Order: sequence, then structure tokens, then C-alpha cells
Amino acid sequence: MTIKGTMNRDAAEALALNALVWVLGDDQRRDRLLALTGLTGDELRGRLTDPYLLSAVLDFLASYEPDLIACADALGHRPDALIAARSALTPEI
Repeated sequence: MTIKGTMNRDAAEALALNALVWVLGDDQRRDRLLALTGLTGDELRGRLTDPYLLSAVLDFLASYEPDLIACADALGHRPDALIAARSALTPEI
């Protein structure tokens, strides 16, 4: 992370992957993520490096503040680090 709160892409990917592992560690969260994204477990595994998927995971967490805070705490980060990671992963259109 830099002083201005931005995050480089490698750090953002690592944080998003750790967040995904955290989500998948809880059956209810995992099922909700899969239902909301329409992905299967196999599709999810096949797209682990896809910036759209990683952004979607962080969006999923950001959409429910208690999960965002719990995930950030579990990963040893502030919630705004997850938001910064999402910004770093958002592909420019």
C-alpha cells in the first residue's frame, strides 16, 4: 500500500485472494457468493486470477458491511484496504 491509500496490483490480487479464501471458509457466505455471481465452484477455481472475479469478491464483501469488517479483521487489514484493493483491480474500460 502507498501513502495515498492506493494499492499496487500484486498486493491487491493477494488481498483479494485472501478475502476469497475467507469467504469460502464459511458455508453460508460461500453459498451466497456463488448464488449472487451465478458461478459454480469449478468456474470459480478456473478464474482465480481474473480481475473481474477478484473485484466481484471485494464488491460482495463491500455490499455487507459486517462481512467487510469481519474479513478485514481476520486478514489483519482495515476495511478501506479491501476497498483500495477493489479499486486497484478494476479494469479500465
